[in-house]
Amino acid sequence: MISLKDLRLYTTQSHACSYLPEQQAQTLFIDPEFKVDRAHNTRLSELGFRRSGSHVYRPNCKNCQQCVSYRVLVQKFVPGRRFNRVLRQNEDLTVAAVPDIGGDAYFNLYQDYISERHGNGDMYPATREQYASFLLNQCAGTCYFAIRCEGKLIGLMVSDLLENAVSAVYTFFDPAEEKRSLGTFAILWQIAEANRLGLDYLYLGYWIRDCQKMKYKIEFQPAEMLVRQRWMKIT
Repeated sequence: MISLKDLRLYTTQSHACSYLPEQQAQTLFIDPEFKVDRAHNTRLSELGFRRSGSHVYRPNCKNCQQCVSYRVLVQKFVPGRRFNRVLRQNEDLTVAAVPDIGGDAYFNLYQDYISERHGNGDMYPATREQYASFLLNQCAGTCYFAIRCEGKLIGLMVSDLLENAVSAVYTFFDPAEEKRSLGTFAILWQIAEANRLGLDYLYLGYWIRDCQKMKYKIEFQPAEMLVRQRWMKIT
C-alpha cells in the first residue's frame, strides 16, 4: 500500500487562491515523473489527492483548511425529487465512451464552455495547448464519456476509474443547454455508472464551505468528507 513516505513531494510557492479571493494558497504535488497506475490513483484519492492532467496534487495551505475531499456513497445514494426531475428532462440523451477527445468538436465545445462559464478565471482563454495538457493527458483507468442529443455532441465527462470508485475529473458542456442542468446530470450519471460497476464511491474533488461554486456538492448525499485524514460520513 502506498504512503506519502514512498513519494517525492513538491510544494508550490504561495499564490492567489482560485476559490477564495482573500486567501493565499499552496499546493502539494507528487513527483511528475512518478507513474500513477490505478492502484496508486486509488490510494492517492483516499489521501485527498486529485489529478489534473499529468499532475496529482492536494491543497497544502498553512492558514486555511477549507478544501475538503468529498466522495458520494454510490451504493446508498437515492436521487430525490430534484435529481429525478433532472434525469427525466434528459431522458433523450445518450452517453457513450469515446477513445479520444482530441478532435475539433470536443475542443470547440470546451472552448465555448470556458468562455461562457469561466471567462473571468485562469482557464480563460482556452487554448489547444492548455486543453491537451489538462484533458488529453491520461493515467491508467481514464475514460471519456460523450453526452449527445440526437447525435449532436453537447457534453463530455472525463472520469478516472479507480479500484473502488470513479473519480470525476472534469465535465464540460454546451452553455446553450443550461436548462438541462448538465453538470448535475453528469454527476448523477457517474453515480449510476459507479453503482453499475459495483464500486463504492464517486469522488467529486474538493468541497469548500465559503465558495459558492462548490456548494452544489453537498447536495449529493450520503457522502464522506476527509477531515484530519479520516473519512467522516455525512447524511
